[in-house]
Formats: sequence, C-alpha cells, structure tokens
Amino acid sequence: MTERRTFFKWAAAFGAFFSALLAGVPAARAFLSPAFRKKPEDEWVRLGEVDALDVGVPVKIDFVSTAKDAWVETRVLRNVWAYTADGEHFTVYSGRCTHLGCSYGYDPKEKTFRCPCHNGVFDVKSGAVLGGPPPRPLDTLETKVENGTLLARYEDFRLGVPQKAAV
Repeated sequence: MTERRTFFKWAAAFGAFFSALLAGVPAARAFLSPAFRKKPEDEWVRLGEVDALDVGVPVKIDFVSTAKDAWVETRVLRNVWAYTADGEHFTVYSGRCTHLGCSYGYDPKEKTFRCPCHNGVFDVKSGAVLGGPPPRPLDTLETKVENGTLLARYEDFRLGVPQKAAV
C-alpha cells in the first residue's frame, strides 16, 4: 500500500513539474526575448537612377517595405520625396508630415509642400516649416549614390514633437 501511494506522489510531482516546464519555458522565452533581439539591419531603399530625377522639382517615390512584429510579417506601402537643386546633391524627405504623420503633397504653383490635414506648409529646398502646426521641419533621410542609383536609409521618426527622434 505504501509503495502505491509513493508511486502516485512521484507521478503527481513529475506531472506538475512537466506541466510547469511546458508553460514556463515559452513564457520565460517571451519575457526574455527582447534582451536577445538582434538590431534590425539598416533598410536602404533604392529610389531610382539619379539621371531620371528632375532638377529643381521634388519627385514622390513610393516603395514597399516589410515590417515584422513577432512572427507576423506585413508589407507596408511607404513614400519619400527626393529633391535635387543641381543633379549632384540630393535631399530625401520622409513622406510623413511631422505633425501627425499625414501624407503631404507638392504644390507646383507655390513651390511648397502642403499637408492637407491641418494646413502644414514646408519649404521644398530645406523642409522648413512655413506655416501651420507642424512642430519641426520635414524629416530628412540619409542618402548615398551607388553606381548612378540614389539610395536612402528609411526610418520612421516620432511625430508631434519638436526634436527629430527615431521611433
């Protein structure tokens, strides 16, 4: 009789340990995973041939990027504005208004960028705020030219704050 009770005690203890292990390992992994997460690689986006970009006129360029959230991978349509005054030096602006992240457009009559949501107005050459509620100039992106192709390192920035800060 004591052997049978001892067996059931050990079986129950083993079952409890195994159940805790099954539930605890994934929970511990989820809790500790941010500490071991790899830094995301820089996303250099190919914007096009430099010879194809108009001088003195900003060009809107749409592209698709991949966003990962845990195991979910989604494709996101993004855009930037590329501008060159001389065909050699390029400025690439994020396609999001610094106020609330709305998409803005180019007004060829006024030669400014205009955000239709809250009437934000930006200078084409410098991205400076000319009017409206945006708290800072348009966000510029790091660029480089390789083999006649304009590339930009895309990143998102915090919205609605006076300082440019990565998300």
